Amino acid sequence: PLMLGLAFVGFIFSLLVSLLLIRHARRHALQYADGLPQRFHVGHIPRVGGVAIFTGVVFGVLAGPVLHAMGVSTNIPLTFKDWALWCVVLAPIVAGGVYEDLTARLSARWRLLITGGAALLACWVMGLNVPRLGIGWIDAFWMSMPFLGVALAFIGLAGLPHALNIIDGFNGLAGIVTALICLALAHVSLQVGDRQIAAFMLVTVGATAGFLYWNYPRGLMFAGDGGAYLWGGSIALGAVMLVSRHRDVSPWFPMLLTIYPVWEVTFSTYRKMGRGVSPTVPDSIHFHMLIYRRIVRGVFHDDETRRMLIRNNRTSPYLWGFTGLTVVPAVLFWNNTPVLMLFCVLFVVSYLWMYISIIRFKVPRWLRR
Repeated sequence: PLMLGLAFVGFIFSLLVSLLLIRHARRHALQYADGLPQRFHVGHIPRVGGVAIFTGVVFGVLAGPVLHAMGVSTNIPLTFKDWALWCVVLAPIVAGGVYEDLTARLSARWRLLITGGAALLACWVMGLNVPRLGIGWIDAFWMSMPFLGVALAFIGLAGLPHALNIIDGFNGLAGIVTALICLALAHVSLQVGDRQIAAFMLVTVGATAGFLYWNYPRGLMFAGDGGAYLWGGSIALGAVMLVSRHRDVSPWFPMLLTIYPVWEVTFSTYRKMGRGVSPTVPDSIHFHMLIYRRIVRGVFHDDETRRMLIRNNRTSPYLWGFTGLTVVPAVLFWNNTPVLMLFCVLFVVSYLWMYISIIRFKVPRWLRR
C-alpha cells in the first residue's frame, strides 16, 4: 500500500502541474509549423508534458525518504542519496528535451550528446553495467572484459530515450507503452525482492498516469521530447539496475520488454541510411504512422480538429496490443533466456511482415475492421 501511495503522490503532482501548463504554456506551441511529417493534430497544443511527469517522479520518489525521516516504516529502501542520484542522472536529458520543446533550436547532435553525457554520468556515479548476456559460451568472455558490460549499459541508457521519442507520435501511445513496461519491471523486481526498483517504476507509472489524464483521449497536452526522454531514461535505469543486481533476471527480459521502440529506431535508421538520408531527419513512414494512414478508418465529422483527434486516438490501441505481445511473454519467462530470445526474433519477423504488408496494401481484412 505504501508503494502505491508513492505512485499516487507522483500522479497528483503530475496531474496538477499538467493542468497549470495547459493553461499557461500554449504560446510556445505557435512556433511549430503545420506541415511537419510527424504532426497529426490541428491547433497549437503545449508539448511540455515532460515537465509535469518529471515533477511527479521527483516528488513521488522523494516521498519515500521523507516518510522514513518522519519515522514511518515504509519497508522501501529509498534514501535521499538514491533520490538525488536519480534526479542528477535524469535531469539533464529532461532539460535538453524541454529546451527543444520550447525553442525547437536544439539539434539532434546536441540531444545525442546530452543523453550520452547523462548515460556516462549514470554508469559512473551508479556503477551501472550489464554483467552478462545469459549465453553460456559468451558470458565467460564477457565477464573477463568488464568494459563491455559498461558499454552496453551506456548504449541502453543513451539510446532508449531516443527510441521512446520516435514512437511518441499519437495520443497515449508512448505513455501507455511506458506504463506497461514499467509495470512489468516492477512485477519482476518484486519477484526478486527488489522493492527499491519496484517503487521507482511504480512512481514513474503514477506520474505518467497524471499526464495521460490530459493527453488521452482529449489531446490537451503532449509529452514532447522532454517526456519521451524521461520515459526512456527511467526505463533504461530500472532495467540495467535490475539485471545488474539480480543474476536470476535474464538480460533478455528488458530486451524483449523494449523491443518495439528499440527495433523501431533500429529499422528506421537502416531504412533512412539505405536511401542516403540522415537517421536524424524525420519522415512519415514509421510503423505507427502507417497504421494511422492505412489501417485506421476515416472519421466523418464536420469539425476537422475533432476528426483528426478521433483518428489519432484510434491509432494508439493497435500499438498497445502490439506491445502487449512482448510484455506478456517477457513477464512470464523473465528468467528463461532461450525463450526470451525466441520471442525477440518472433517480434522482429512479425514487425517486418506487418510493415511490408502495409506498404504493399496487403493488410489482413480483420485488422481494418
